[in-house]
Amino acid sequence: MNVEDLVRHSLREQAGEQPPADAGFADRVLTARRRRRTRRTASVAAATAAVVGIAVAVPLLGGAEPDTRPAVGLRQDGVQAHPDQSPPREAIGAGETVLAAHYTTELRTESAKRGTMERTYWLLDTKTGTYKKDTRWSYVAVAPGLKTAAVLERGLPAHRIGLLDLASGRVERWIPVQHGVGGLAFSHDGSRLVATTYKEDPDLRTKEKMNGPDGPVWEWTSAYGRSSRSGFYVLDVAQGTGSWSAVPPERTINARQDFAFSRAGDGVYAQYIGGRDGLQQFYSLDGAKTAAPAGERHLRSDVPARLSPDGRLAALGLSREVDGAPGRSYSSILDPRTGKEVTKVRGAQLLAWADDKRLIAWERVTGLDEPYRPRLVLVTLGSDKVVPLSGVREPDKDMQQQGWEPVFARR
Repeated sequence: MNVEDLVRHSLREQAGEQPPADAGFADRVLTARRRRRTRRTASVAAATAAVVGIAVAVPLLGGAEPDTRPAVGLRQDGVQAHPDQSPPREAIGAGETVLAAHYTTELRTESAKRGTMERTYWLLDTKTGTYKKDTRWSYVAVAPGLKTAAVLERGLPAHRIGLLDLASGRVERWIPVQHGVGGLAFSHDGSRLVATTYKEDPDLRTKEKMNGPDGPVWEWTSAYGRSSRSGFYVLDVAQGTGSWSAVPPERTINARQDFAFSRAGDGVYAQYIGGRDGLQQFYSLDGAKTAAPAGERHLRSDVPARLSPDGRLAALGLSREVDGAPGRSYSSILDPRTGKEVTKVRGAQLLAWADDKRLIAWERVTGLDEPYRPRLVLVTLGSDKVVPLSGVREPDKDMQQQGWEPVFARR
């Protein structure tokens, strides 16, 4: 939505609370504004900030829902980039996609041999276009539109799900659940949530004796190859109602086996080791195993970008890295129905589609024989051009403290 759309939208919002204006009022305002544009560039910027501020001040749940997409620092190519910031302090995005939040992970010990990997989130404040630390949540999923986030409190698994107004920072409503929840994901249209349930914390770590090069050592480890996952809820966000389906854990290397919706929203999937459908197993909404949809059969659960907005292309994992050439990684783009490679694109890990021709990816800036140091970049199909979006993320200090990870959402 451009500035003119924001002005028109704001005027229509005000019209609902005031006596009707005569015909063509909004268009005359915009026409006058166009005549002044060449003479008042600075005023346009100020007007933009004012309209965005009005938009995000309205509560996200119930009634009219104005646009809250961050417009601060938006370039003509639809890119918000801060290549000098890691982790980002100001809004990052491209095309339809925004970095809605980011988080770091650190071990919090509960005893000498038991702990949990705890996340700390920084959420995008759409009024200021900056990320603000919010220590209340153990898990955050952001809905399309950047108005609502689903949140879980500290101490997983949680027995209620919060719907957080990202404009005010307040939880507008709680959804109580009988089975403890450890993971959340919105449907493509944002109208439903899939909430993965666990019998114990999926991020649990225990200290165990391991065989090291110089003899036995004690290390913090996850429940490798084991998971306490019990099933999932499918919840209507507006009504706060839904049903739970029991699904036992599958073969995996991770204790965390979160579910996510298929593109059409008529099923869910989770990571699975040993399947034919690309490290993923699909289920119907009542928990029965199903085949992958035709357009998602050749995807992988460990490649976050998945399908392009129009559904015609699929992101796959890393296909090649050029030895001795930092930042020269390539990933495959497939025809999702045939599995055939259509092209390659720069990027070591494809995270999200910006539009049907561009993606946001992690791209390493170090050689293959050096510690992994990536940055967020924008890559384009059919081009070798890379646009840095963030600064370089430094290597994890150790397994007990991990660097920032992005959380993306559609505008």
